[in-house]
Amino acid sequence: MAINLDKLVGFQESALKIRTERMEVISGNLANANTPGYKARDIDFNKAMQSAMHEVSSNSSSRASSGLVRTNDRHLSGNPSSVAANFDMQYRIPTQPDTGDGNTVEVQAERNRFLDNGLRYQASLEFLNGKIKGMKKALSSGGQ
Repeated sequence: MAINLDKLVGFQESALKIRTERMEVISGNLANANTPGYKARDIDFNKAMQSAMHEVSSNSSSRASSGLVRTNDRHLSGNPSSVAANFDMQYRIPTQPDTGDGNTVEVQAERNRFLDNGLRYQASLEFLNGKIKGMKKALSSGGQ
């Protein structure tokens, strides 16, 4: 019986990619907290996951669309962060009035989002690790 890794870890893989991208966006917001006119951005995680899961389900049979040449069907596709291209970057609506310089970054709120995203990233990583350990255990005990 063939093991479909996309079914096993596809959701968590997509979640990790999106959380990584979101971490970079939030980091950029924090880095530009004192830049006049900078508009804080974010990624809608739910929309990005819906888009990623739709892509995974529609491309489960042919994942080699990256332009890299695969010389064997068992080679990895090397598809570069295709999830990142499927979500819309949104500007954050500030909760505090404008400071006068047009910057919409609220440092404390961004730090909280950064920490929350980091914890969720770690949880996804732990869940993915558990899936892989379970698969390894099943494979090692399956032949005995």
